[in-house]
Amino acid sequence: MKTILVPTAAHDLITSVLESALLTARRFGSYVEGFALRPLITEYVPVDMVGGLTWARDDVSDEQAVTAARQTFERFMADHGVARFVEGPGKVGYGWLEDATAGDAFVSSHARVFDLTVLGRPTAGQAEPSMATLEAVLFESGRPVLIAPPTVPAALGEVIVIAWNGSTETARVTAFAMPFLKQARRVVVMTVEGGPLHGPSGEQMARSLRCNDIAAEAVTVPAGKRSVGEAFLKSAESTGADLLIKGAYTQSRLRQMIFGGTTSHILAEATMPVLMAH
Repeated sequence: MKTILVPTAAHDLITSVLESALLTARRFGSYVEGFALRPLITEYVPVDMVGGLTWARDDVSDEQAVTAARQTFERFMADHGVARFVEGPGKVGYGWLEDATAGDAFVSSHARVFDLTVLGRPTAGQAEPSMATLEAVLFESGRPVLIAPPTVPAALGEVIVIAWNGSTETARVTAFAMPFLKQARRVVVMTVEGGPLHGPSGEQMARSLRCNDIAAEAVTVPAGKRSVGEAFLKSAESTGADLLIKGAYTQSRLRQMIFGGTTSHILAEATMPVLMAH
């Protein structure tokens, strides 16, 4: 996790996003790059089809958003004693991308050359942090996403729970998480009793991790009357986890929109940082 991307915008979770990124950077000695995240603005908006009048896009507001984002990012780094990045082993530093374009397509594309992208957890009833941005990075970047919770985390990666369901997506995010797992004080491979298990067991994954010198343990927790997502979250909280590893959308997004699902529940309710990949 030597390179970390932080799309920056003025929303309520930006402090948690920046703190989560910095906790990760200090753990691995990482370069943290920020850029102004803002929606794509249509070049011209027609307002009078007969007269042909148009409104030019609001470049002033866009420039103000970029300036505000940069000030937020650089002020945070200065307040936390982080200097501009200079290449070298184990050095934590930051940089700012000047020429980032607007829109989620840029975010998901640029994220492909970073080990990790940090975004805020989408919140019901609020436009930002954006679910569209999160899903764009999950589905288009080929890289993992660290989702910052609403409350600033005090620690990140000391006690890790892997929400194991045997899926390709969870196997992939576990592979991405190896730098975290190798440094963790405790790693729990958690399976929910009666949950969808269409692959290797949690004990098999824990054994694989132990072969990689990670002291992982496998546990199975009862769901009871809870959903699988709720069982994962509550059980992870009870272990004192400060990072949850979860494969994203092991069921289709459409099915989760209609019927709900583990990913949807965790995205809506998680109070700890969550590392996801699809």
